[in-house]
Amino acid sequence: MKKKRPMPDVFIILFSFMVLVLLASYIIPAGSYERTTNNGLTQVATDSFQYITAAPLNVMDLFTAIQKGLVAAAPLIFLIMMVGGVLKVIESTGAISAGIHQLISKANGRRNVLIFIFCATFSTLASVGVGANLAIAFIPIGLFLARSMKLDPIVGVAIIFLGSYAGFGAGVFDPTVTVAGQTIAELPLFSGFIYRGVIFIVFLAVTTAYICRYAKRIKQNPAHSVMGADAFDNTEATHEPGALPPFTFAHKLVLLIFAASFVFFLYGGFNFGWGITELSATFLMVGIATALIGRMSPNDFVKRLMNGASEVMYGALVVGVAAAVIVLLRQAQLIDTLVHSVASSLDGHGKIVAMELLYVFNLVFNGLITSGTGQAAIVMPIMVPIGDMLEVTRQATFITFKLGDAVTNIITPLSGTLMACLAIARVSYVEWFKFVLPLVLIWIVIGGAFVGVAVAINYGPF
Repeated sequence: MKKKRPMPDVFIILFSFMVLVLLASYIIPAGSYERTTNNGLTQVATDSFQYITAAPLNVMDLFTAIQKGLVAAAPLIFLIMMVGGVLKVIESTGAISAGIHQLISKANGRRNVLIFIFCATFSTLASVGVGANLAIAFIPIGLFLARSMKLDPIVGVAIIFLGSYAGFGAGVFDPTVTVAGQTIAELPLFSGFIYRGVIFIVFLAVTTAYICRYAKRIKQNPAHSVMGADAFDNTEATHEPGALPPFTFAHKLVLLIFAASFVFFLYGGFNFGWGITELSATFLMVGIATALIGRMSPNDFVKRLMNGASEVMYGALVVGVAAAVIVLLRQAQLIDTLVHSVASSLDGHGKIVAMELLYVFNLVFNGLITSGTGQAAIVMPIMVPIGDMLEVTRQATFITFKLGDAVTNIITPLSGTLMACLAIARVSYVEWFKFVLPLVLIWIVIGGAFVGVAVAINYGPF
């Protein structure tokens, strides 16, 4: 029997892109736009493109680009590590788990209410930076709830995983992907949150309704499950969680401080121009406050902080290696050539159609590079000048990237988070594909509508 080849790791894919850039430097002519600075934004002069002479890349350039990419992306890398470390400290207090269990008890077994509570909870967590990876840890609870309601494991996965990505798609106050994209676009961090809040509400409502409709069909006839009527047979990962953990005053205080930190940073960002450095500092202060409330010893706090940072190290390094692709493109002076080529192909389509085409491109690209920050490092330096030449606001360009980054995460087999959740629930990828494909198409249409509106209204900084 022929052994099935595993999916290539994201680092392999990124390095393959680097090799392609190396080869392209011998084939594609270098080019350059003149750039000007207007109101603090670096913009290309639309009619200034010209082909230039540039030396092709060599093997040493290929490998030194990794170091250069890591250095260039250092602020984002360390922010991701800080966020991961602090979230681990918060998680270790039991505040997140206790809060979720409290919500379960309040729902009192009502199916649609439980589905909404779980989707809304994980959507909110993902929209403020509690990464979708956390969903993996809560899949067993989702499975238990699904079984208690006599539903299939797909519902158990969906209320956790899809809930998370409904919030991730909006990224209202996401301190990683939203910050990465807006930093490259030279936008105030977290600006435009009102429009992203609307996106959040729509995605959450549609996702919840989709899961509730599927659950209702199964409730009426278990044979309607894509897994069959006996979906829970021989499933081990559905044991009932232990006794309900107490939701203490300390837990409430920790969650309140975490929520208040975003208000604090927004105030500083809009009034004092705070950026990534201040955001990292804000998270560190939240971590220290959490440690004090949780009565952690200094050594214990540092240990938990480092454990959390180590858990997100993989994703943080993806940002650096993705930045290495841009390092090579810049070194070979191919970015402006790509921008000119894409902009020329979009010429005559109109702003809205052009940005919709960029949105579709990003949907496809996200199927390969599922890391949002890694994708931002590659795509945004190309999309920003294209948006400028189309006279589209930077905020509209960013939302085109953000929505394109989110949707295909729930269906691509290259998503480690998705495959891990399915493995825990013992749901095959084919079964998940059948279940989620209609929702993916709905998300694509909704995302496209939001892109079109953003362009049409000249979606601005706030």
